[in-house]
Amino acid sequence: MLDVNDIKKIIPHRYPFLLVDRIIECDDDTRIVGIKNVTTNEPFFQGHFPDYPVMPGVLIVEAMAQVACILALRILKREGRSSVLFTGIDKVKFRKPVVPGDVLRLELTKIKQRGELFRFQGQAYVGDQRVTEGIIQAILGRP
Repeated sequence: MLDVNDIKKIIPHRYPFLLVDRIIECDDDTRIVGIKNVTTNEPFFQGHFPDYPVMPGVLIVEAMAQVACILALRILKREGRSSVLFTGIDKVKFRKPVVPGDVLRLELTKIKQRGELFRFQGQAYVGDQRVTEGIIQAILGRP
């Protein structure tokens, strides 16, 4: 549905911090699904950890947040004109390590919206196995 070039027109993130490669589903109202291809060339694998590369959990949450950001900006019709900032992260659980070669599927559902403030329920999967879940709260930032 959206490739990386389309994504860069919506959110301000860029390499090495753009953590979404594709959007494969989006209803522009409540649900969005993104993909992150985890490669051995990711800069964080140099130090996390050299002999057992594991994607840092905080970056999995950031990837989920970037997908949520795309949905929030589409809902508000502010694509490419604003950022979305964390205001809270709740009930996050990490269930399995994410390693090079994994394809991370990031599913976010809007559970609440009050103006420019959003809450999303997020899950990250590798194949059919849920690896991370949590609630992300965010608000529209500056243009």
